[in-house]
Amino acid sequence: MLKGVYTAYTAMVNEQHRMDTMTNNLANASTVGFKKKGATSQCFSDVPTVKIKDRSDGHHAYAEHIGRNNPGVKIGENYTDYTQGSYRVTGNTYDLAIDGDGFFAIEFTNKAGETSTMYTRAGQFTLNKEGYLVNEDGDYVLDNQSRRIRLNTLLDSKIDEDGTIYQNDTAVARIGLTDFEDYDYLEKFGENYFQPVDGARFQDAEAKVYQGYLETANMSVVTEMVNMINISRAYETNQKVIQTYDSTLETAVTQIRRL
Repeated sequence: MLKGVYTAYTAMVNEQHRMDTMTNNLANASTVGFKKKGATSQCFSDVPTVKIKDRSDGHHAYAEHIGRNNPGVKIGENYTDYTQGSYRVTGNTYDLAIDGDGFFAIEFTNKAGETSTMYTRAGQFTLNKEGYLVNEDGDYVLDNQSRRIRLNTLLDSKIDEDGTIYQNDTAVARIGLTDFEDYDYLEKFGENYFQPVDGARFQDAEAKVYQGYLETANMSVVTEMVNMINISRAYETNQKVIQTYDSTLETAVTQIRRL
């Protein structure tokens, strides 16, 4: 059997996976607070090496199988790039951007009516008719005590860098900022929400809040387009490898059998 066919096939599947990741980044180029994703790959030699060094099952006196003999590439893990995006000036009172590490806390309500706390870098907020500070989806922004923030809609608001909201020179609320010790324990939810998973540890956010600004997506459209071109070329290269093997097999079947 020609193993090169399967090697090229796994490479094509991997490039398709990378392409899906890049196109999702491009689709969210204008999404406020979006954090781009990336994809990793593992070659066959790396996979057995990790398995051979694995002692999680204890020491056994017999040899264990390390998997099927597939010399192709293995799709690794997707990861999220949490680097800070650039700012866009809006001048809107309740448009907020975080400078530093941390997230806004949002009271999220799903379609079943269940509420939970989500975290986001998207600070495109506004006041609803009841005076509550909400995001574009109507979910409530929480203060530093995990409470909804309600303001007087008839008064102007000023927001300091520590997140304190002033009306008539009186502090009425403080926007809650939350950070985590390890972002590996964050799971992406939707376009720009994040939710902690088991093992996540909270910590105080050392960040500033800028009023009248929004954090844009931390990606470059040009860079993503270049990556997509490289992925397309790699896909086509592996496609030609399979076509070459196909031509070789056709020659073997139609000509060698005559001998």
